Amino acid sequence: MNRGRAASEAGDIMLVRGSPGRGRARVTHAVVVIFLEFFAWGLLTTPMLTVLHETFPQHTFLMNGLVQGVKGFLSFLSAPLIGALSDIWGRKSFLLMTVFFTCAPIPFMRISPWWYFALISVSGIFAVTFSVIFAYVADITEEHERSMAYGLVSATFAASLVTSPAIGAYLSAKYSDSLVVLVATVIAVADIGFVFFVVPESLPDKMRLTSWGFPISWEQADPFASLRRVGKDSTVLLICVTVFLSYLPEAGQYSSFFLYLRQVIEFSPAAIAAFIAMVGILSIVAQTLFLSVLMRTIGNKNTVLLGLGFQLFQLAWYGFGSEPWMMWAAGTVAAMSSITFPAVSALVSHSASPDQQGVVQGMITGIRGLCNGLGPALYGFIFFLFNVELNDMEPVGGKPTDAEKSIVPGPPFLFGACAVVLALVVAVFIPEHHRLADVKTCSAHKAGSSASSSTHAQNGSPLATPTSDAEDIEPLLQDSRM
Repeated sequence: MNRGRAASEAGDIMLVRGSPGRGRARVTHAVVVIFLEFFAWGLLTTPMLTVLHETFPQHTFLMNGLVQGVKGFLSFLSAPLIGALSDIWGRKSFLLMTVFFTCAPIPFMRISPWWYFALISVSGIFAVTFSVIFAYVADITEEHERSMAYGLVSATFAASLVTSPAIGAYLSAKYSDSLVVLVATVIAVADIGFVFFVVPESLPDKMRLTSWGFPISWEQADPFASLRRVGKDSTVLLICVTVFLSYLPEAGQYSSFFLYLRQVIEFSPAAIAAFIAMVGILSIVAQTLFLSVLMRTIGNKNTVLLGLGFQLFQLAWYGFGSEPWMMWAAGTVAAMSSITFPAVSALVSHSASPDQQGVVQGMITGIRGLCNGLGPALYGFIFFLFNVELNDMEPVGGKPTDAEKSIVPGPPFLFGACAVVLALVVAVFIPEHHRLADVKTCSAHKAGSSASSSTHAQNGSPLATPTSDAEDIEPLLQDSRM
């Protein structure tokens, strides 16, 4: 009897990790997908600035904010639907879809810049790769393994940005932007091919539907309905507010920081590439070494508070700093602040059952997608109000700018620091150990009464995350424009 039960449980675990016949799903598959996607976009850092300036010679930064705003809002609308569908139909098909549409605009940078920016905007519908990747990793790891797995994926993202901007800048200066776009396109195609031919399905067969019906309601696809359901659980609400207040300034920072370093602080392209590499390397160390130590010693919630403290210090330094060495010093603090989101996400992932990982991750990704839309536009507007002009692509020499004369050279960063203060206040009230309420809708529960969903529930119960002190983390989600 016991032997048969043990064999059954072992079979369940084998299904979670992938059947030998179709290939074993591994964390390395997720790592390769993330690395290739963000390495391709990292190569385009320098050409992106040039194309922006050539396409929108007036109000370059504000137009960038508009494009990214549309993309972010579409991501916000689509993330809950894609996350929920991946819980039912499997991860691979949606991973292939998100990678394809996220990388689709790359070749159009040289073919037609207008089509390039149009496709970037529309690609927001599917630009939720991290949402599916997070759920993929949750499928194939036990709770005690998840901390290391998420840390590895998080470090991989940082690693993809260590060298790619510098390589892109070198190829652009030595040859042309067209070569950079070609190389990025080849890498993007390789990533799509890797997902299609190599990456196995992570969701067990018996946890997926056998037919392509539409087993979820439109209410589940409504991101605003999802946010209303979030409000019914005070812990999830506090976490989502913390994510919004802390990621809003970070999203704005990513959209403007390279231009800010080049125009106001007078960094050269080589210095910008070196800065990105330094922050990337330190982020790898922070997310693989320091994060695991902090999670074990001071706990999940205190790690969140510490990360928010680093982010507050970093943004304040960016806001008041006017010398290059100040930016380099603040960059080291920025790397340490990268521990915030893995720890924040653990508060959700730790309590969500296996069949809800996609829904939960989609919710968080949707909020951050909304920030990716609001952040750039908000930063651009604040720069405009304080007369910090970011249209000129060449460093300003000789006469100091108004920003350099002012006490606060970077007003948007100071605004971001104020938002993080509010995030700190909210995070203090987040309980560290709490079982999340079911985030699915009534229609999902009705679907659960069907034969296939009943099998799912019966077989999924041994895989439910136990309420233990073990904590798991998920990678830092960054803007795919990087």
